[in-house]
Amino acid sequence: MTPVSTGAGELDRPLAVVPPAERGATRIADRVVAKIASQAAREAVGTLPPDADRPSASVTVHHEVAHVRVHIELDYPCDVGARCRTVRHHVVERVSDLVGMQVPEVVVNVERLHLTAAHGAAQGRTR
Repeated sequence: MTPVSTGAGELDRPLAVVPPAERGATRIADRVVAKIASQAAREAVGTLPPDADRPSASVTVHHEVAHVRVHIELDYPCDVGARCRTVRHHVVERVSDLVGMQVPEVVVNVERLHLTAAHGAAQGRTR
């Protein structure tokens, strides 16, 4: 029969302390940051018109700095500038909080405006 090691001798050795810079690096893929940005845009836009597409995003990351482009659709009439500002702010906040990247710019493209049914009916318009 062979003796079984209790491992007690292994615990007596001090653990080698490796500086953080030498331990490795975590790389977050651009598509992951894009998914976070599109979800943040979705949260900021709020309720979408029934036939609207979900917000999407494309991201370019370089040295922990993310440049984001978001595509959204909005209901109309609304304050388009204020809604874009809200989306921009929320995307910066969420990407910074969740992945720790700087976001110096968020370009918001409003792809389409959807006329709300109540406003269209009041104007005598139909689809």
